[in-house]
Amino acid sequence: MSFMSWFGARRDPKQSARDAIVGLRQQLQMIEKKEEYLQKKIEEELRKAKANAVTNKAVATAALKRKKASELELDRLAGTRLQLEMQVNTLESANLNAETMAAMKKAADALKVIHGNMTVDQVDATMNEVTAQREVAQEISDIISNPTPIGDPIDEDELLQELNDLEQEQLDERLRGAEHVPLHQPQTIKEPEHEAHDEEEELRQLQASMAM
Repeated sequence: MSFMSWFGARRDPKQSARDAIVGLRQQLQMIEKKEEYLQKKIEEELRKAKANAVTNKAVATAALKRKKASELELDRLAGTRLQLEMQVNTLESANLNAETMAAMKKAADALKVIHGNMTVDQVDATMNEVTAQREVAQEISDIISNPTPIGDPIDEDELLQELNDLEQEQLDERLRGAEHVPLHQPQTIKEPEHEAHDEEEELRQLQASMAM
């Protein structure tokens, strides 16, 4: 089997990463079990050494040697376990990075499809056209809501002059009507000084009516 085939170069990278992580975790479980066994063995040899320290020094010494060997093996397994844990972390991080890059690549491809042949200049031109049409629509709305009067524009000075003429005509009519108002009642005979007073009163009434 070639080197490339051994590491599964033709397999799915994601599946290969998952398989490697699973294999490493299984190996870690085996190491943890072996560490538990060695820890129990160390404790057992220590008890045996204590029990024979006085009565049988040879047995005690052999137990201490086995305890020492188990401790060395336990230290070696601890180093191996640390290396495996680092590999698992590295693989998981690499796998996450690969999946992240794949997702980003898909997103980039989707954006390319959405944008198509669209360019920044085309977007600017389109937005300018939208703005221009919005302004046209606003002008049309203003014209509809404020229609221009039909015919020639009204001359305000001409209207004011016509109003003044009507006012003067009304005053003239009131003055002509006042000329026919009798100053004295036929049945009433007044003294000369009273007649002057009545004429002044009538004049004031006439002025008041004209001012209305």
